[in-house]
Amino acid sequence: MSNNSTTNTSSIVSKIWAFCNTLRDDGVGYGDYLEQLTYLLFLKMADEYSKPPHNRTMPIPKKFNWESLVGKSGDDLETHYSKLLRELGNEKGMLGQIFIKSQNKIQDPAKLYKLIALINAEEWVLMGVKDKGDIYEGLLEKNAEDTKSGAGQYFTPRALIKAIVECVRPEPNKTIADPACGTGGFFLAAYDWLTENALLDKAQKQFLKYKTFAGNEIVASTRRLALMNLFLHNIGDIDSDTIISPNDSLIGAPDTRHDYVLANPPFGKKSSMTFTNEDGEQEKEDLTYNRQDFWVTTSNKQLNFVQHIKSMLKTTGQAAVVLPDNVLFEGGAGETIRKKLLETTELHTILRLPTGIFYANGVKANVLFWDGKPSSKDPWTKDIWVYDYRTNIHHTLKKNPLKLDDLKDFIKCYNPANRHKRKETWSESNPDGRWRKFSYDEIISRDKTSLDITWIKDKSLADLDNLPDPDELAQDIVDNLEAGLESFRTIIAALKGK
Repeated sequence: MSNNSTTNTSSIVSKIWAFCNTLRDDGVGYGDYLEQLTYLLFLKMADEYSKPPHNRTMPIPKKFNWESLVGKSGDDLETHYSKLLRELGNEKGMLGQIFIKSQNKIQDPAKLYKLIALINAEEWVLMGVKDKGDIYEGLLEKNAEDTKSGAGQYFTPRALIKAIVECVRPEPNKTIADPACGTGGFFLAAYDWLTENALLDKAQKQFLKYKTFAGNEIVASTRRLALMNLFLHNIGDIDSDTIISPNDSLIGAPDTRHDYVLANPPFGKKSSMTFTNEDGEQEKEDLTYNRQDFWVTTSNKQLNFVQHIKSMLKTTGQAAVVLPDNVLFEGGAGETIRKKLLETTELHTILRLPTGIFYANGVKANVLFWDGKPSSKDPWTKDIWVYDYRTNIHHTLKKNPLKLDDLKDFIKCYNPANRHKRKETWSESNPDGRWRKFSYDEIISRDKTSLDITWIKDKSLADLDNLPDPDELAQDIVDNLEAGLESFRTIIAALKGK
């Protein structure tokens, strides 16, 4: 990697963002801008790979390659670019997946011309993987912050992902899956972990590049960003088969089982499909997946993902999954699934997460860590260790975003080197200790086998002197109102359906 490219990284980011702001005046949002950037970056890098010293044969038709764009301007450029997007969307492999259903969202040809010039000025392939990746990850995070677009629901805070990967410690030559992979955050963190912590030989590097990762993402625009994100991090290849499937992962039993499943399935309780009724009106219908390998049939999306992830995991595998509170306490199907999970896997750790760390408002979530196990007549779960990083913790996206350092104590308590040697920080004499062990018998004697466990006193309720700042309180109120509104919308949709 040249020193020049390293020093240029931050200036490239700021150039790209400065330009995005001029486009926003024309009504082009971050998401649309990022998509156009993805198409152009991909073509530019393919062009670089086709030239010395790489001299690779690229699967891009000559009349629709990067050079076909560079000489054009005005209406000629706009017409050619729109045609190029349409044509490349019909190609095979990663190329077709990145350009599928693509449209030109930049209506002003002068601005498109300037964006092409901006990208043409850099040698992207020569840049270090970290540089290219950091630029794109920064753009994805900016896009997630644009709350109006709803892109945040596909973006898990990177600090949380890194902490999860640090606990799981994936090993070389093992497969890692994510059935709802968003922009690919778990894959990238696992890739970084393996390249930084394992001394990989040539065969292991090849396995990491081509065979380690398998994902699903049903939203075309998000899958496009994920594929580009992987490509910029040197995972997969322009002309190789795509690592991320556009299929709904819940529809059928998995073909292959994996060593690791790391996931943050989409929020929103119901799975539903939209159809047009006899009166020509749009209606939603709850979607249930009738799968023989599921313990129960339910339209609760997260509960289905829990069952699906269990079915994806090898009996020697490990799962770490971000799940909302309802999965931990809901009765009926929820209770059945929790009991089955405790019996058939070793559910050993729960991390309770604070509000204010996700781009979707009002979300209360947890990370569940479990190990796959072979069938047995006795329950596999013996103890569950709970780390409460929620009570008396206040995060906001702007003023106090979650950082990896905030989760260092959890990682230390988790004890990734040997999770069987752990020490509680909670005790009778330290009732505010955040790390506490509960036995299987204690858990199943709880109402509905609830895993929604808390023991630390909420200071804001007990001590008026310790109230958080007014802006934090106001944000809490907004988060709770928005979570409540979301629940009401679900009820209204259900009533309309009936």
